[in-house]
Amino acid sequence: MRDRVRVVVQGRGQGRGRWAWRARRVGLAGVLWAAGELAVTVGVVVMLLVVHQVWWTNRQALSAAHEVVRELEESASTSGTEGEGEGEGEGEGEPAVEGSDGADGDGSSGSASAGNSAPRPAKPPPRESAYGILRIPRLGVAVPVARGVDKRSVLDKGYAGHYAGTAQPGAEGNFALAGHRNTHGEPFRYINRLRPGDELIVDVRGKRYVYLVGQTLAETTERDTGVIAPVPRSTVTPGAGYSEPGAYITLTTCTPEYSSKYRLVVWGTLKR
Repeated sequence: MRDRVRVVVQGRGQGRGRWAWRARRVGLAGVLWAAGELAVTVGVVVMLLVVHQVWWTNRQALSAAHEVVRELEESASTSGTEGEGEGEGEGEGEPAVEGSDGADGDGSSGSASAGNSAPRPAKPPPRESAYGILRIPRLGVAVPVARGVDKRSVLDKGYAGHYAGTAQPGAEGNFALAGHRNTHGEPFRYINRLRPGDELIVDVRGKRYVYLVGQTLAETTERDTGVIAPVPRSTVTPGAGYSEPGAYITLTTCTPEYSSKYRLVVWGTLKR
């Protein structure tokens, strides 16, 4: 018998399937590669933003604030006169105890104490301009003080902002200040390290007012406006604060670090 020869012919469909599978695999690899590149790019951008916010803004604000302190010191040493103010500064939004937003309180004025030896309270300065220097010897801090607590024009410059409506330096009542704890010079970063008896020195146009730290409130809400009242006393934490009139200073900032959830408060009284 004649041998039969079987001829196997591969169909075109099988070749197409193999090429299609290869194309899908190459396409998937391309998508994964593109996704990886995008993730790396986004990561680099985020890292640069963090570096800018945490490091570069500190350098800029700190350098500028130091220059303002130097100018104020030179001005005080050459002139020895006090400037006239232009009314009160403005906070923003509803009353709040902020490291970055506005607040209001009932300020008061008057003599720092009876007798000729007592320092006279400073006159109201122009709003949103650096008019004095807050010195915190324990922390090695010297920061300009400006009227108002607006972020862009005051706090983000590395200044300590003077709450609108609170007392003038050296006056009866509460001289209340806000400052950044992190970024933009972070002048109040380590105020949690202050202890009773530490000095808080305020220099205004040749006048010096020395306050002594008395109490610290480690945490309160941003709406605890009692801490910047003329007689500062927390409305959230019973027993925190004071009960009698006097000449006070209040420092407020955000807490915990890199968060604005709560407020850290340091109080002091004018050294007589």
